[in-house]
Amino acid sequence: MAVLASSYVRRMPWFVVIWTCALAAMGMAAIARGDQLESAGRLWSRHLEWNLLAAAALFAATVPHYRLLRLVAYPCFFGCLLLLAAVFLTPPRNGAQRWIPLGPLAFQPSELTKLAFIVALAAYLVHQQSYRKLQGLLVPFVIALVPVGLILREPDLGTSLVFLPVLFAMLFAAGARVRHLALIVVLAIPVLPLMWTGMSAEQKSRIVTLFVQRDGGPAPTGDGYHLHQSKQVIALGGVRGSQFNGTTIDDPQAYHLPASRTDFVYCLVGERFGLIGACATLVLYLALFAAGLRIAAGTREPFGRLLAVGVVTLIATQTIINTGMTVGLMPVTGITLPLISHGGSSLITTAVAIGLLLNVGLRPGYEVAGEPFSFAAEA
Repeated sequence: MAVLASSYVRRMPWFVVIWTCALAAMGMAAIARGDQLESAGRLWSRHLEWNLLAAAALFAATVPHYRLLRLVAYPCFFGCLLLLAAVFLTPPRNGAQRWIPLGPLAFQPSELTKLAFIVALAAYLVHQQSYRKLQGLLVPFVIALVPVGLILREPDLGTSLVFLPVLFAMLFAAGARVRHLALIVVLAIPVLPLMWTGMSAEQKSRIVTLFVQRDGGPAPTGDGYHLHQSKQVIALGGVRGSQFNGTTIDDPQAYHLPASRTDFVYCLVGERFGLIGACATLVLYLALFAAGLRIAAGTREPFGRLLAVGVVTLIATQTIINTGMTVGLMPVTGITLPLISHGGSSLITTAVAIGLLLNVGLRPGYEVAGEPFSFAAEA
């Protein structure tokens, strides 16, 4: 037992753990600042409890061999699709049907579906080589588009946006031809008007707001208010933030920001720690992504490599979308910032995903780097 524990500690990719803990600590500090500004509720203590549960889930995910997931990949994915359909039987919350009530808590199936999608797609790509041909990409795209369609109906534009980048990244890692993936992107452009007509009025409004935003002046109404306030709260932090410079404006309304501790938590990072803290947070994410890609490159076992690529792409895509929307580079969407935003479903799912990434890096016998998939170099 002692030998196994020593081997576990020695082989653990500790840099992934360090960057994860640093980002979680940044989230705790941001949410504590949000409690001060909102003067409503004490989410900090609840977020601490979720972090402790997430830490347990992360290390629990490293214990069983990740290849056992191949045995349950499809049933788990199908079960998640059923849960996505079940949300439409629940009463709406804030105009959306995204949660399944579980007593005092609420479970968001779309969070678990993201992880189940990665596992199912990895299991499929390991056994198939048909996606080396253009027509062979049909099944992987169906695997992605079914949950995307269900999540868009909730409606949840932000979560639906993460599936396609993950799909493309995993197909590329598995050896799909770049020209085929590029052709699909080109062919999808004429479909965009059809997608626009299928969006809800709220989703359209948030996209339009992105292109008509104005800096300065009074805060606009509607969806433009969130974007105006998010940029203002970040700007109030200045270079060093209120942590070192103190609060710069006495007007509480200047700091008012809906969903400040969930979707817009990055604004609190910028307000409390300034430009330095906001940039440091992005550097921590980049370090986490780099460590994850090193794990992916460090295994020749296809299923493990695809899992690692999928997890890194998932977290990176969420980070780009969330931080982009807070500074007006992307439309406002209901998507959390991994490891930092308050929310049990998101935090625990991200922790399990990172646990699977560590699981891949822990397994012996597949640590020789650099060899591609056997069919990746084919003409």
